[in-house]
Amino acid sequence: MEMIKAESFSFWYPDEVQPALEEVSFHVNEGEFVVICGASGCGKTTLLRHLKPGITPVGTRSGSLHYSGVPFDSLSARLGAEQIGIVFQNPENQIVMDTVWHELAFSMENMGCELTVMRKRLAEMAHFFGLEPLLYKSVHELSGGQKQLINLASVLLLQPKVLLLDEPTSQLDPVAAREFVQLVHRLNQEMSMTVIMSEHRLEDVMPLADRVIVMEQGRVKYNGSPKEIARQIGVELRSEELDYLPSVTQLYLSLPTEEPRSLERIPLTVREGKQWLTQSGWPARLKPCAEPAKQSQYPDSEIILTCREVTYQYEKGAPEVLKKLSLAVFEQECLAIVGGNGAGKSTLLQVMAGLLEPQRGKVMSKLKGKIGYLAQNPLVYFNSDTVEEELRQIARYAGLQEPDAEINSLLRTLQLEETLLKHPHDLSGGQQQKAALAGVLLQRPVLLILDEPTKGLDPAAKKQMAALLRKLREAGMTIVMVTHDVEFAACHATRCAMLFDGAITAAGAPSLFFSENYFYTTAMNRTLREWLPGVLTLEEALQQCKEHPACSS
Repeated sequence: MEMIKAESFSFWYPDEVQPALEEVSFHVNEGEFVVICGASGCGKTTLLRHLKPGITPVGTRSGSLHYSGVPFDSLSARLGAEQIGIVFQNPENQIVMDTVWHELAFSMENMGCELTVMRKRLAEMAHFFGLEPLLYKSVHELSGGQKQLINLASVLLLQPKVLLLDEPTSQLDPVAAREFVQLVHRLNQEMSMTVIMSEHRLEDVMPLADRVIVMEQGRVKYNGSPKEIARQIGVELRSEELDYLPSVTQLYLSLPTEEPRSLERIPLTVREGKQWLTQSGWPARLKPCAEPAKQSQYPDSEIILTCREVTYQYEKGAPEVLKKLSLAVFEQECLAIVGGNGAGKSTLLQVMAGLLEPQRGKVMSKLKGKIGYLAQNPLVYFNSDTVEEELRQIARYAGLQEPDAEINSLLRTLQLEETLLKHPHDLSGGQQQKAALAGVLLQRPVLLILDEPTKGLDPAAKKQMAALLRKLREAGMTIVMVTHDVEFAACHATRCAMLFDGAITAAGAPSLFFSENYFYTTAMNRTLREWLPGVLTLEEALQQCKEHPACSS
């Protein structure tokens, strides 16, 4: 049965010449798990908002969009609220009450459910999600992963038939993201719930999907099963599209072969990747590879900032978020700090930036006024009606002599020229992130502190971000970032550190740091560590093939 059907659907935002969605046609059957991907600004969020009555954007439409044979415009408010649930990218945008208990009950109260029904549903859902210890906590005490679980549980309490997810794992650590995706897959399998998920982090999502829709500039470019999409992309071998596939799939498609690339052989998971490698004899042709060389966790350069036994708690009597934490930052390095949701990573960055004062310990630095800080929520940086006004205001504050030249250079580098006259709240999540970064860079910091810089960015935008960070380091800037994106850290950080239980528990070069981890490592490392323990990325794996030509025969 078709749950959702779009036929030649187009949409224009007010005063926009170019459509945000153009001639979009697809259908979603009952019980399907569909993943939508594509570059930032390609129309993913706009499409999802059209599938949820009550948050449909204002603008001009053409074509048709139906839910169970009924036009979306004709659905009653109650049916749209009950049968179609949505979880947003930013968990903060969806929570409205003060405690977990009140938040979970809020949607059922609005729908007029009886008290006995509410208590029964809430008890069942709290048990299913393991939320009993959180029920009476303030929502402000929860980590990002816990808030996202609360949002999902709140939606499911109305027992919807369709679940819409707009990049729900973008703010979750690798373990929490994997658990969240597996939970959604379980709902899809056990409840036959129709799931439509927009996502950039496809390593764990694509193998679970029934169908993948790849969008480009408001249009549907590919539509098929994950393996069909992989084969289509593999024919063209366009790097920007290959990046949407799991890394083991990219490895399979990138290696030359005389055999036809059959649909059945395309690997999507680590298990399938290892089976294919073993059957192909690829590892046996490699020279034995030693364990990654032990390296000092400290670079050979000057220390520019030191945290010495820093302790921080938000309120007197509250648990200590940071506990005698010590960390040194070295000149011109790119330090990536990883750890679970709620570990205190954002708190640490704010302490380093001078925005929070530790109760005990010291932060020593000679960089007063020369530290740039990009928070996790980019919207806190915008006060003006357009991106152009915001950047010009920052340039005036920074006293730049040639503001136009510097603003235009940053806009080109970050590919933000088309956003100049737009309101910051009308941008996609990735565009907001880049626009906020442009504002921080206009102040010419010596130390750049970034909280989740790749959040909301598509693979192509991540490459642009990496190139920008490399260029800034070459110009003398030091970078410290908190990230849940293990692949990004493995490729582009010069040093990594793990924050756990309020302190730095491990630090070192990425090759050693990630190769010793079980969860906090890359899919490529999990695939190849039996043969190449130090290989973390696709590029490193392909380099091994070039050094051993027999591998690709």
